[in-house]
Amino acid sequence: RASPSKGDICRDLDPAALARSYERGGAAALSVLTDEAFFKGGPADLQAARNACSLPVLRKDFIISEYQIYESAAWGADAVLLIVRILSANQLAEFLALSAELGLDALVEVHTASEVDSAIKASANLIGINNRNLASFDTDLQTAVSLIGKLEPHQMAVAASGISSRQDIEQNLKAGISRFLIGESLVRAENPQTFLTHLIHG
Repeated sequence: RASPSKGDICRDLDPAALARSYERGGAAALSVLTDEAFFKGGPADLQAARNACSLPVLRKDFIISEYQIYESAAWGADAVLLIVRILSANQLAEFLALSAELGLDALVEVHTASEVDSAIKASANLIGINNRNLASFDTDLQTAVSLIGKLEPHQMAVAASGISSRQDIEQNLKAGISRFLIGESLVRAENPQTFLTHLIHG
């Protein structure tokens, strides 16, 4: 619905309808914002998306407590977002362990080389490389491309933020990145299903 960097994006967003269109368009999973203060999301959005399709659902939020991880499981999430920038090394390790204990996957978000090192040290398996600097909100699609080489062979990379065209996808594919978290460009698309299919298949 909104973001700190762009303001209102889609005030009348229908999570269930979007979830169904993403599934038909070929999405492998859903990312649902549940932060209310900055993104105008909430648990109802996650549950609506969860009930509308068969795709696994990531709770995208500022997770800073164990309670939120228990909460995510109770809401029906399949995975949680853990942002290295806002967590201590101990918190990251503890939250990864708790997520696994509750049967949740964890997408560990990084933006810098040192944050990649922290994710590796914490034994994270799924690494989301955010092209957007959370301090300045500047977006650079070269961020994921430049950091992918630091990951361990067993770790899976997801490029996030700024992906808006098939050309962006192909640039990442050449660098070895084949998983993408796409938000704003899909929400703004006139026909999200058709747009997503084009992003995937060209």
